[in-house]
Amino acid sequence: MSEHNIAGKKVAFLLTDGVEQVELTSPWNAVKEAGGEPTLVAPKSGKLQGYHGTDKGEKFDVDLTVAEAIAADFHALVIPGGVVNADHLRADKDAQAFTRAFFEQHKPAASICHGPWLLIDAGVVSGRNVTSYHTLQTDLRNAGANWSDEEVVVDQGLVTSRNPGDLPAFNDKLLEEIAEGEHAGQTA
Repeated sequence: MSEHNIAGKKVAFLLTDGVEQVELTSPWNAVKEAGGEPTLVAPKSGKLQGYHGTDKGEKFDVDLTVAEAIAADFHALVIPGGVVNADHLRADKDAQAFTRAFFEQHKPAASICHGPWLLIDAGVVSGRNVTSYHTLQTDLRNAGANWSDEEVVVDQGLVTSRNPGDLPAFNDKLLEEIAEGEHAGQTA
């Protein structure tokens, strides 16, 4: 059980086919165990294909399409990684707008591995301290972010990590930021 109680807090998990499965299931379970209510939001309805690296994993049921989802209905946003997942999400205008809305509303947002690609296309990383999978560092720096190679980076409600090995630290900081609530410095 987490030291952070987030009972009644609704957390949107934004992803699509190709998600790195453990980067969905690990924070999802952490949110549930801390009393939060996770919701799977995706560009399409139905089921999504998870992956373990390049191998197919489980399928996951979509709760809400991103076109229907309203950021104001949620307390926080989580964007898991996976190269295919992140590459498709970053080009989705609804996913960009949904993500940007969390920053405009000063709500906590967390992204791991390749997930921060979406943060670039949502226009929310300039001037922010972040980390990610190492291959994204040039993209993030070019978008104005301050990238560093650390297990977890927290900047005014924005939580980022590098890879599945960082999930324990990522989950802990995610829950801490959700428990703290809105952050004035979390802006688009």
